[in-house]
Amino acid sequence: MSKGNGQADVSLEDQLKEQLKDEKNQRVENELPAADPADGFDEKSASGNDPQGAAATAANELEKLRAERNDLFERLARLQAEFDNYRKRAAKENAEYRDYAVADAARSLLPVLDSFNLALKNAAAKPEDLRKGVELIFKQLQDVLQKLNIERVPAQGEPFDPRVHEAIEMVETDAAPDHHVLEELQPGYRIKGRLLRPAMVRVAKSK
Repeated sequence: MSKGNGQADVSLEDQLKEQLKDEKNQRVENELPAADPADGFDEKSASGNDPQGAAATAANELEKLRAERNDLFERLARLQAEFDNYRKRAAKENAEYRDYAVADAARSLLPVLDSFNLALKNAAAKPEDLRKGVELIFKQLQDVLQKLNIERVPAQGEPFDPRVHEAIEMVETDAAPDHHVLEELQPGYRIKGRLLRPAMVRVAKSK
């Protein structure tokens, strides 16, 4: 009986060994085969871990960046030079324009100056003649201002406007409407709508 039990144990052990062996063989068959060197597959290149290739790529990128930087520096230098030339040319043109403008204004005033000299020479003449001479000079001066596009700022009897009027005094009176110019003390002028000098005025205030 013990012998039979021993044979049965041995037989069961052999069966287990045989089963384990089959399972092991099956797992080996299911594993992927080893790479074939003849198939042209380069594992080193595919992994992207080529130090020499990476260094060459980095060097090319650095060279491109340096070339772009140099190009930008050259363009910036050219633009700065062009801007400096334009600024100098514009400043020269403005200076010449101012000189010509002053020259034109002075040329227009020369006849007025001649009239003043003539009036001073004839100062001993009759008062009526002197008055007529001064009135003529005043008319000449008004014509010059008109040619220069200089006009007088309306003031007397106008509503007070702080943009063109400078109030010297507020006067309580019924001689003019409230906040209207009662009296012009000094005329104001503007050129092409731009104020040269405000008119100095007294302003009426209701009692």
